[in-house]
Amino acid sequence: MASVRAIVPGQFSDDKLFAEIPAALSKYGDKVEFVHGTAKALDTSSQSIILATSKDETQLHYDILVIATGSRAKGSTELPWYSSALGYEATRDILHKYQEKVINAKSIVISGGGPTGVESAGELGYEFGKTKEIYLITAGSKLLSAGTPAMATNAENELRKLQVKIVFETKVTDAKTNEAGQTTLTLSNGETKTVDLYLPSVGSVVNSDFVPDIYLNETKEIKVDEYLRVKETKNVWAAGDVIDIEPPQYVYAEKQAAALYKNLNLVINGKQPIPYRPGPPILGVTLGRSKATGRLGPLKLPSIVLWFAKGRTLGTQDLQPLVSGSKF
Repeated sequence: MASVRAIVPGQFSDDKLFAEIPAALSKYGDKVEFVHGTAKALDTSSQSIILATSKDETQLHYDILVIATGSRAKGSTELPWYSSALGYEATRDILHKYQEKVINAKSIVISGGGPTGVESAGELGYEFGKTKEIYLITAGSKLLSAGTPAMATNAENELRKLQVKIVFETKVTDAKTNEAGQTTLTLSNGETKTVDLYLPSVGSVVNSDFVPDIYLNETKEIKVDEYLRVKETKNVWAAGDVIDIEPPQYVYAEKQAAALYKNLNLVINGKQPIPYRPGPPILGVTLGRSKATGRLGPLKLPSIVLWFAKGRTLGTQDLQPLVSGSKF
């Protein structure tokens, strides 16, 4: 969530953005073992999962399995919005590389009119709107298609105040980077544009490649029931971007994690789980460091409320509690 501001150098120190998982889990002693790897295959009949580590592949057997593998960038493995499968150091290095690119760039194009694209444009416009050319290109006729018309209008007006140039109903159909680091973009309207930095934010792919198709929907999301248990299984559970019941947003993932914690505790103690209730749609989008727009169901959320709840810190105050589990 904080990556949209973290690409602006000097806004967050690394310790506000990254936490060492083994250290955070050390308080649990030998009750927890941390294995860094990539899930490669799931076999529910044998209750086992194959992980590829830096050394080899290993098979783990489970009594209860929780899948929270999230999502990755569509078409690219190196974007500041996503964690690298290679680990914390690789993710940190990618972020630092983009921070340097932002500083050196005179022209920046962001593609995608969703929350990530709009928030990134707002942060860059707030810091560099008067000194750099910043463009936001979207295929839609308005910003924030998941929001209300009022949110779209508010976002557009605030970004324009920050000197962000918005191009509607246009797609980036091709992007080629030359040896000097500049990127030439081909647009769906027939134009080409060469910029110093291109930041695509046009969607993600869920990390469900290792899950058998029987448990996936047509978009490869994991199908879960009202308890967040994977359908057609008895002891496999899932939460976050990878499941099919809510949009891939932090606010939903955190709520699902809390509900899943409670249900697992109930099941382990021989009790019945409680149905997860999604609630009304919620969306909060920062527009630079002092403004925001959002909704809770049909209700408009005031900018000052969103700034206080999200815009001040972008969730960085919860990093350590989330990693250690103490938040729940």
